[in-house]
Amino acid sequence: MIVRTLDEITDTDADVKQPNWRSKRIVLAKDKVGFSVHETTLYAGTVNDFWYANHIEAVFIIEGEGELTDKETGKTYQLKPGSIYVLNEHDKHQVRPKTDMRTLCVFNPPITGREVHDENGVYPLVVEG
Repeated sequence: MIVRTLDEITDTDADVKQPNWRSKRIVLAKDKVGFSVHETTLYAGTVNDFWYANHIEAVFIIEGEGELTDKETGKTYQLKPGSIYVLNEHDKHQVRPKTDMRTLCVFNPPITGREVHDENGVYPLVVEG
C-alpha cells in the first residue's frame, strides 16, 4: 500500500516547477503500479503546447478555468472544475488557463519524474531501471 500527502512532496525532487506550471508527482514509475499521478497547476495567462507522443494522459480539472485546443482539428473545449480530457490518441494540444488551473493528471506508461518537455512538448519515454 502506498499512502502519500502533497505536503510530503512539496519542495522535493518530485515537485517540478517551470515558468508556466508546477507539477507535484505523487506516484511515479518507481512505485511499479503501471501509471503515474501528478497534481499540476497551470498558471493563468500562459500558453502551453503539449504532445505526449509516448504516453496516454488523462487530466481532471479540480480548480480554475481555461481552454483546450486540439491542434490537429482546431476544435476548442472549455475547461472548468469537473471537466476531464483524455489524450487517448497522443493528441497534440494547447492549454490556455484563464485562471490558475489545478489538475490531477494520470500518465500511462508512468513517468519517472526525470522527463523534460522537448521543443515539441513531448516527454521522452524513460524506462525506470
